[in-house]
Amino acid sequence: MHIVDPAAQAYAERYTTTEDVLLRTIAMQTEAEHPKAHMLSGHLQGKFLEMVSCMIRPRRILEIGTFTGYSALCLEKGLTADGILHTIEIRPADAATAALFFEKKDVKRILLHVGEALKIIDQLDETWDLVFIDADKVNYSIYFDLVLPKVRKGGFILADNVLFHGQVLAEEVKGKNAVAIQSFNDMIAARTDIEKVLLPLRDGLFLIRKL
Repeated sequence: MHIVDPAAQAYAERYTTTEDVLLRTIAMQTEAEHPKAHMLSGHLQGKFLEMVSCMIRPRRILEIGTFTGYSALCLEKGLTADGILHTIEIRPADAATAALFFEKKDVKRILLHVGEALKIIDQLDETWDLVFIDADKVNYSIYFDLVLPKVRKGGFILADNVLFHGQVLAEEVKGKNAVAIQSFNDMIAARTDIEKVLLPLRDGLFLIRKL
């Protein structure tokens, strides 16, 4: 199911600043070679992530779910001069691909962690300015609970795929991932210690600010 009309998506991309050469290379290679290429953030969402990062000017970013590195490179562009982006990927093959792209750009400010995010997050002694949640959907609520105490007051959390291919729009939500996302969305909606807006961008993106 297309959440956004494909014609509107194409129109929006046409009027959005074009990807740089490396991002386009990542997108093309992922689309050509990866069986789950739909997981890539892509041009429109990637530029939005970059814009948010540039507006916030974060010193510390946490990304949960690296995939092939596209979104990390978008988020990295807004870091302060002394900033660091920690990104976590559970799949060694995807992490290796992302690492190669990071090396091509000679990025020193991205620290790539390979393994289970639930274990790695607790080991990172940081205060986060910006967090991007985009890993296994069944653990979204757990990830949120883990990172929120470490997000500075006024800091931001982004959560991807919160429309989950339109499945959460059904009268009866089915499937473990869709059910988990619906539960996450309900939890976010009920909280009073954050401000939030759900954007119908790509597959749905929650923008959350800690009060």
